[in-house]
This record gives sequence, structure tokens and C-alpha cells, in this order.
Amino acid sequence: MSQTVDRALGILPLLARGPADLGRVAECLGVHKSTALRLLRTLHEHGLVYRQPDQRYRLGARLIALAQEAVESLDVRGIAHPHLLALNERTGHTVHLAVREEDEVIYIDKVESRYPVRMYSRIGRPVATTVAAVAKLLLADLPEEERRATAARLDYPRYTARSTPDAESFLQELATVRAQGWATDLGGHEESINCVAAPVRGADGRVAAAMSLSAPNVVVTADELLALLPLVRRTAQAVSREYAGHTPRQGSASRKDAPR
Repeated sequence: MSQTVDRALGILPLLARGPADLGRVAECLGVHKSTALRLLRTLHEHGLVYRQPDQRYRLGARLIALAQEAVESLDVRGIAHPHLLALNERTGHTVHLAVREEDEVIYIDKVESRYPVRMYSRIGRPVATTVAAVAKLLLADLPEEERRATAARLDYPRYTARSTPDAESFLQELATVRAQGWATDLGGHEESINCVAAPVRGADGRVAAAMSLSAPNVVVTADELLALLPLVRRTAQAVSREYAGHTPRQGSASRKDAPR
């Protein structure tokens, strides 16, 4: 039975690459055509594959609908929250989770620091888009044309001397973030607050959310916070694997964890 299920599931990624006839399916599975036909008929009955008029098979509408339903039901906040708690417990610093909604980036979760100094951020409120590390990650993932159009629409408040001054500077910073896979806000919004952030990716590899670790410089220096970037990235990778439905692998920390 397990072999039959395994063979049936093997058909789906094949058809995801495009329609295939019975012979092609049998060849890829390494089975007789009669076996492949039996599997295809069962999948067809459940709407998971569809037989075209030219007798080739493609993925069925039911499978596509199930995939869309599964994506829509995913709660990135629910998946990430235990990981945010663990990161906060280990470091003591404030942890945020944010998502993009059109031109705004919104905090959807926050775990407060253990020390008396608190940040003014609130769940449900937008971040300072042109300086926040989480916003840089989410906007850096956009296609170039959309990225440029978004940058052109934004205002560029000078929160501090380190704030991003204009659209061209912002685009250059987004290019850097896109290349390195992480972002920082070192006094760009508040002189006394530093932040490092890493992306949470979905099954398609796109950035679905961004998580950050923030702390005032009276608690830790910028360099001390940057030293925690590998931990933040590993936490984001763990959330990404769970969110995307990938089986975690032992010792899967990236070689790119170290800040550059």
C-alpha cells in the first residue's frame, strides 16, 4: 500500500512540470503502463489529475483548489509565535513579526523584552517603512519594477541622522538586503534603538513575513546585537520550514549566517 501511495504521489510533481501521456508517466515511475493507468484513474476520480482530449494528463482543478485553500488557511503568526517566544527567552530582547499590506508593513506579533526599557511599537500598527529592518526585507523581495514604483510613492521622513534620505538610497539599500538575505536598522528610526531582521519564506521561496530582534543601545551595543544575527536567521529559517511544510533537517544552519 505504501508503495502504491508513493508511486501515486510521484505523478504529481511530474505533471506539475506540464502535461504528460501514459507512456511518459509509466517511464518516470518505472512501472508498466497498466499500473500507471490504474494510478492515474484513481487520481482522476478524486480530481487530482485531469485527462485532456489529447489523452495527456495534467494536474486537476481539485488539487489546485486544495493547495490554494491550504495556503489561505496558514497562520504565519500562529506558526511563528512559539519561535518568537524562544528567541526572546534566549536573548531577553524584543522580538517582532511583520507582514506587508500593500505599501504598508504591519506588526502582527510582538514579544516584549525582559528589561524595563520598552519599545513603542504595537501589534496592528504600521512600521516606519523606509527605515525598519522588517520593511526592508519585505520590500526587497518585490520584483524590480514593483520595488521601484513602491519606493517612488513613499515619503522619507528624517527620523534621525541615519534615516534613509530618498528613494534612490532606499533602492540601493533594498538591493543590498536582497543580496545578503537579512536587514538592519541601526538608529534609523530612533537613535537609541538597533534592530536586526531575517525573512520568513513560504513554500514558493518568497518572503511571507519578517522577524526582528531589537534592543536599546543602553542594554547592548549595535555590534553586540549584530552578533545575534545568526541566531535570528536560524529562528527565521525554522519558522520558514514549518510555514512552508518542509521537514526540518538536523544541522541546517546556513553558512551565510554571519553578518558581513
